[in-house]
Amino acid sequence: MDTPGTPSGEDDERKPTPSLEESLRQFGDAGRAGFASAVDAGRALRGLVAADLALARAALVRALLWLAVVVVFAASSWLLLMAALVSLLQRLGLSWLGAIGVAAGLSLAIAAFGAWKMAGYFEHTRLDATRRQLAKLGIGGSGEDDAT
Repeated sequence: MDTPGTPSGEDDERKPTPSLEESLRQFGDAGRAGFASAVDAGRALRGLVAADLALARAALVRALLWLAVVVVFAASSWLLLMAALVSLLQRLGLSWLGAIGVAAGLSLAIAAFGAWKMAGYFEHTRLDATRRQLAKLGIGGSGEDDAT
């Protein structure tokens, strides 16, 4: 019967304790192997990031191409919609000039709304929170934006 804590068959046969020199050599070998593994993992990660960036770049080009298609067809649809509105308003009794003016006013109102929303979103591109933190650290505070 085996006693707890001892492997079976090795009761009296224990490996001799390695010398200090042998222990240091094993420790160095293990350190070099660990470092080589870390370097290999870093290379693999670099390859993964490079492949991921290449995929993102290709996807961005394709997305911009389809964005151009969307803009062209959305603009042509808007023009056709405005032409139909002008035709409808003219049939309802407005003059051509009045009908075109209503369509132009509608387009101008939507463009003004879009410009207003765009200006609001551009405010987020100023990186105000980052600028405040950098100014607290004494970096890059030119004093221009301190009043805001």
